[in-house]
Amino acid sequence: MEERLWHKSYAPGVPWSIEYERLTVSEGLARSARDFPDKTALNYMGAKISYRELDGLVNRFARALMDLGIGKGDKVATIMPNIPQMIVANMAAFRIGAVVVLNNPLYTERELQYQLDDSDSRIAVTLSLLVPRIEKIMPETKVEKIVACQINTYLPFPKKQLFPYVRKQMYRKIEPSDKVLRYEDLIKKYPGDPVEDRGEWEELSTIIYTGGTTGRSKGVMLSHKNISVNVQQFAAWFPDLERGKYSLVGTFPVFHAAGFTACQNFFCWQAWEHCMIPRPEPKAVIEILKRDKPDFLPGVPTIFVGLLAEPEFRSMDLSFIKGFFSGAAPLAADTIRDLKELTGATILEVYGQTETAPVATVTPWGGEIKPGTVGIPVPDTDIRIVDLETGERELPQGEVGEIVISGPQCMMGYYKKPDETAQALRGGWVYTGDIGFFDEDGYLSVVDRVKDLVIAGGYNIYPVEIDNVLFDHPKILEACAVGVPDPYRGETIKAFIVVKEGESLSEEEVIAYCKENLAPYKVPTRIEFVEELPKSVVGKILRRELRDRELKKNQG
Repeated sequence: MEERLWHKSYAPGVPWSIEYERLTVSEGLARSARDFPDKTALNYMGAKISYRELDGLVNRFARALMDLGIGKGDKVATIMPNIPQMIVANMAAFRIGAVVVLNNPLYTERELQYQLDDSDSRIAVTLSLLVPRIEKIMPETKVEKIVACQINTYLPFPKKQLFPYVRKQMYRKIEPSDKVLRYEDLIKKYPGDPVEDRGEWEELSTIIYTGGTTGRSKGVMLSHKNISVNVQQFAAWFPDLERGKYSLVGTFPVFHAAGFTACQNFFCWQAWEHCMIPRPEPKAVIEILKRDKPDFLPGVPTIFVGLLAEPEFRSMDLSFIKGFFSGAAPLAADTIRDLKELTGATILEVYGQTETAPVATVTPWGGEIKPGTVGIPVPDTDIRIVDLETGERELPQGEVGEIVISGPQCMMGYYKKPDETAQALRGGWVYTGDIGFFDEDGYLSVVDRVKDLVIAGGYNIYPVEIDNVLFDHPKILEACAVGVPDPYRGETIKAFIVVKEGESLSEEEVIAYCKENLAPYKVPTRIEFVEELPKSVVGKILRRELRDRELKKNQG
């Protein structure tokens, strides 16, 4: 691969190319259990699970899955926040050569039904609270069994006793049946001695859904090679950090590509300690910082904004923090400044997409921090800026165009979607739909998006999906959702609505309707009723024109 001048690595000690170990992430976990058996793997709100124990739990659940008829290539859907069972279930599926299908537990029945059916998932491992929802949609999917997990199973006393009362909305007692099994029963039933790893390097390991411009999400297919290589690329970024010595806070959800890599695969590979947190609220993060003093704190910008708004966080001695990982949206310059002043730690911006497993660029560890940039390419990753018109002409340094990425971490394609795969993967390059440029030092800046993607609080939101839900309302004639600036979330959703003649509709009614049909973070926070929507000559609603109007209002 040709090395371009502006792709030159400015990360001290990081090679341009590395030699990869042909180990799956499940084999990486087994190695960590051998090398550091007594090291804490999972620290779940004070309850600690060692690497020996975690590997044993994975083996137990792997046997349970096999006994349920799950084998190589079968799809196992996991639908949980960051709790120990999420890691156990994912790694167990990897170990037997099954395919993990990651799902957001905040999704509505409508959203989950589509993904479970589209992915051909046979088993759903989920929170007990969500069991009735999955049971309801099972007939419309290929799911045969549900494994119910309690959020308080691994909590320490007295939190284990208090948790059902503190978080009633996340706890539900489950009676086993022919279709619903309890995780605790399965774990007790099977031994924890080693299970042969059946994951093959080039085979499919994971499906992670990402939104589509048609409003239908696409399942990104990642091989064992894709996810293992990405972990090794990220590990190479920190040549001075030894295995088995560090800890991080799991603020990124594992069901999201960033959390999947950083808060599951990377920490298992490096034998680090994962301080788990099911809901990353500022006060809960502060509790972990006080109790566990973790070395690294990942998060989306809203996490850091929320922490900086807490006087307790600002008054703490945070000298133990060695670095912050930020992803999903750019960090504001003042946020970087405040974190640096409080801790002296390095702030690392991470960029990529689910299609790149997801890490493609990172701020150099020990290198210069440049606000407004997302770092430089990780080893063996080539990034080009191409013209927006043809996508074929490479642009010189400093010019703005579409970001395209090539590397061993790039996806296999979209599950059962050959046309969309052909559009996104061209000549070995992932066309990201993001617009950016390289500066004179090889740092990448992302300045816009070709697609109408909205990023609110670190979550990707596709407005067409919201449009489709609004169009289904019996009183709505036309609707168009756009992303508008928000001081806390970065962006939020505003919906423009044309009501059918003779009908009346209130903002409260629209929001209540959306809450029934969309995940909470997708629900519009602002509604504007209009007489008509701007359209092109062929009748297409001009979303960009609405967004531009809103930007002008904010600037004015």
